[in-house]
Amino acid sequence: MTRLVARLLQRLLGRLPIGWLQLTHNRTRLAAALAGVAFANILIFVQLGFLGALIESIGLPYRMMNAEILVAASDANTLSDGSPLPRQRLYQTLAVPGVAAATAVYYNRLDWKQPDGTIRTLDVFGIDPSAQAFRSAEINAELDRLKLSDTALIDRKTRNVPKDLFPSIGAGRPYQFEANNRSITVVGTFEIGGGFSADGYLVVSDQTFLRLFKRRVPGAPNMIFVKVEPGVPAAAVVDRLRAALPASDTTIRTVAEAVASDQRFQTTQKPIGIVFGFGIVIGVLVGVIIVYQVLSSDVADHLREYATFKAIGYKRGFFLGIVFEEALVLALLGFIPGLVIALLLYQIIAASTGLPISMPGTRPLLVLMGTLAMCTLSGAIATRRLERADPADLF
Repeated sequence: MTRLVARLLQRLLGRLPIGWLQLTHNRTRLAAALAGVAFANILIFVQLGFLGALIESIGLPYRMMNAEILVAASDANTLSDGSPLPRQRLYQTLAVPGVAAATAVYYNRLDWKQPDGTIRTLDVFGIDPSAQAFRSAEINAELDRLKLSDTALIDRKTRNVPKDLFPSIGAGRPYQFEANNRSITVVGTFEIGGGFSADGYLVVSDQTFLRLFKRRVPGAPNMIFVKVEPGVPAAAVVDRLRAALPASDTTIRTVAEAVASDQRFQTTQKPIGIVFGFGIVIGVLVGVIIVYQVLSSDVADHLREYATFKAIGYKRGFFLGIVFEEALVLALLGFIPGLVIALLLYQIIAASTGLPISMPGTRPLLVLMGTLAMCTLSGAIATRRLERADPADLF
C-alpha cells in the first residue's frame, strides 16, 4: 500500500515523494499525527453539527406557521421572549389593504412533570380553534376537539417521554397530565421536533391557554400571524403594516425575515451559539498545533539532509514543497476517519436527543478545505526553522 501511494504521488508531483517517504519512515509518529488530525476534524464536525441543529431547530416552528408575515413585540428577538402585544394591533392589522386574514397567537413555556419526577419543558401555542394558524394537516384536523376545555395536541417528537405514549394517543386513547393546577387531556399529536430550549411543543386553544397561564390576559397575545391576499407581494404589505402600526411596540417582518433574525440572534448573542462557535475555533487550533508539532519534529530530524540540499543550491520552494506534501497527506488521510466517526456520532446524538442534527452535503467539503488550510498553515510555520538554518553550522 505504501509503495502504491508512493508511485501515485511520484506521478502527480513529478519527483520522488520525499514527504510521504519521511512520514511513513516513522509509522508511530504518522499514526499519532493522523489521530490528531482526525480528532480535530471530529471536534469541528460535532460543533458544526450542534450549531446546525440549533439553526435548524429554531426554524422548525416558523415553518409550521400558516402565515407570510409575523407581527410581534418590538423587543422580541425570539418566539419565547418579548412583551405581549395589545390586541388592538390585531384589528389594525386586519384593516390594512392586502391582508387576507390575521389571527392572534399566545406563546409560553410549560413544565410537565413526569411520573418519575423528571421535568419536560414544552413550548405552548395558544390559538383560535376557528382559524387555521398552522399549516399542519394533523393540527387542522383536530381543531374542533381543541374547542373543548383543557384539551391539547402534543408534538410526538417530544424528548424523553414513555415510548408507548404517542402510539397510544394515535390509537385514540387520550392522555391526561397535570400542569399549573390544571388537568390537560392530550387528544392528538403532530410533528415539529424539540430544540435546545424545550423538549417539544403543545398546541391548545386560546381559552385553554389562558386557563393554564392565569397571569395572561385575553387582550395581550404574543404575536399575530398574517396571511396575505393572493397575488399581493408580502413586502408591500409589510411596508403598509409598518406605516399603520406603531414602531414603539411592534415589529413587522416576513416569516423568512423573522426566522433569519431569530437564528442570527441565538447564534451570535445567546451563550449556546457562542459556545458552539468557539468550539469550532478550538478544533482548528488543536489541529494546527498537532500538525505543527509533527512537521516541526520531522524538519528537526532531517535538518542535516535539508541543509545538504540547501548547500548545493536547492531553493526555498523545494523545501516548502516537501513540507506541504506532508501537510496535505496528513490532511487527507486524517480527514477520512474523522468524517466516518463524525457520521456515527451524528446518528447517536440524533437518536438519543431528538435534535435535528445531520450532515449537509457541503459540510464535508468545507471541513476538508479547512483541514487542508489548517495543515498548510502548520507546514508554513514549521519551515521557518529551516529557513533560519545555516548549512555551515550543521556540519
